[in-house]
Amino acid sequence: MSWQEFKKNILWPNFFFMLTLHALFLYYTIIFPYLECKILLAWVLVTLVLAEFGVTAGVHRLWSHRAYKAKLPLRIILAALYHSAAQNSIVNWVRDHRVHHKYADTPADPHDSSRGLWFSHVGWLVMKENPEIRQRRAEVNMSDVLADPVVRFFEKHHVPLKILLAFVIPIFIPVYFFNQSFKWSLISQLLIRYPLNLNITWTINSFAHKFGYRSYDKNIKSADNIWTNFLTGGEGIHNFHHVFPWDYKASEWKSLFSNTTTWIDMFAKIGWAYDLKRVSPEYIKLVVERRGDGTHQFYDK
Repeated sequence: MSWQEFKKNILWPNFFFMLTLHALFLYYTIIFPYLECKILLAWVLVTLVLAEFGVTAGVHRLWSHRAYKAKLPLRIILAALYHSAAQNSIVNWVRDHRVHHKYADTPADPHDSSRGLWFSHVGWLVMKENPEIRQRRAEVNMSDVLADPVVRFFEKHHVPLKILLAFVIPIFIPVYFFNQSFKWSLISQLLIRYPLNLNITWTINSFAHKFGYRSYDKNIKSADNIWTNFLTGGEGIHNFHHVFPWDYKASEWKSLFSNTTTWIDMFAKIGWAYDLKRVSPEYIKLVVERRGDGTHQFYDK
């Protein structure tokens, strides 16, 4: 991306918000009193993982791709955990993600990776949209998502619920129950955990569309990346996911990092998750032989 393109399309309020947020994140990760605030540090990790589960299992695999079905209690949990990540509303996230899959790495993709690593990571949030994105967004059928009363409720109350679930409750729990410092609880959630959640989610749009193997389709940019798979709890086998987006595991392999799949499987055992969709090994093999880059384990057998 050229400097001229950047200056022409930058949204300055968004840019300065992101710049300030990340500058404060870097500052406070350096000066944070880790030894004195071990409980807060542990709480950051807990809320980080829970919020990311709301993204991966909820707004991504359930509502965007219908890779499985969930009963009411689980849908409420997923919607609440997703809102604790403080991202867009469920409807907006799903709509953009469906556009992304249909027009991946083209000018109609909201975070088109062909425009560079920075743009696909965070730049798309601080720059003007390509008009084609708005056009394609309007074409997306969202009737299945809007038919869910849980989604409608959270959509109606998106902003207050986001503030409550992402900041108010996580900040006050360690203060009230564990006698922790309000100042450091606030900083740890607002200026450390929140930007961490954002960047972990963004790594799929950026790094997993740039670095890694293309075992299932060498002709697309999405790649299987072990580091993003670790960070996101199993979302990083991204070449597989773009070829088989309906697979609830988002991978054909068992992995220590696939905690999203592990949790979905646990909810399936109590009947809260069901109709879990999978791709058959035979179909995977057929696709690998036709379009893979030769790195699939199939070639080692």
